[in-house]
Amino acid sequence: MTPTLDFVKSAISPYYSGVDRQQCDKIAKYSDLLALWNRKISLTSVVETDEILRFHFGESIFALKFCDFSQGRLADVGSGAGFPGLAIKILCPDLDVILIEPNLRKCAFLAEVVRAIDVKSVQILSKPFEDSGISTNSLQFVTSRALSQTPVLLSWSRSALVLGGSLILWVSKDSAARIQQDSLFVWDQPQVIPGTSNRVVLVGKKPI
Repeated sequence: MTPTLDFVKSAISPYYSGVDRQQCDKIAKYSDLLALWNRKISLTSVVETDEILRFHFGESIFALKFCDFSQGRLADVGSGAGFPGLAIKILCPDLDVILIEPNLRKCAFLAEVVRAIDVKSVQILSKPFEDSGISTNSLQFVTSRALSQTPVLLSWSRSALVLGGSLILWVSKDSAARIQQDSLFVWDQPQVIPGTSNRVVLVGKKPI
């Protein structure tokens, strides 16, 4: 069952409060499609609607509290079911978003969501990020909740980002401490995700 707009707003408000009813409606439709498709292909182990809203949407848009995504170009690496990139896009309609996801079935799901919630300027790339063909110095943001090749991702992101561009990662506190030792970026203080004790959003800036 599609969640009500009030239910959506209540679930995600601890993470970010500036969500209007039209955006809540898109999130509700997205959540409904995620639950539907998850019965056919493995998109997420999170299956309860309130947990989907908190864990996927809430944690994704939490980054809006300290990152200005109002415009620019963002590449979401290992996008999976579209988090955080497509969730951020719903709240930032002027942002150009590239969803990088090698799994073709997940890409089919992403394409269906993009059509269903009617968002523009979203590109879906079904290939590894290293082979994405994204030009150097062409992105304002790189995001990832799917860190499996950290050194490679850091190097690729530094090349793809403009000077002063941001790499935003959703990681554990221990992973954040290790990543912050990398000198390719200037790292901000990790921001603890509401409702958790060990998960953070870590932002690194490409030095100017």
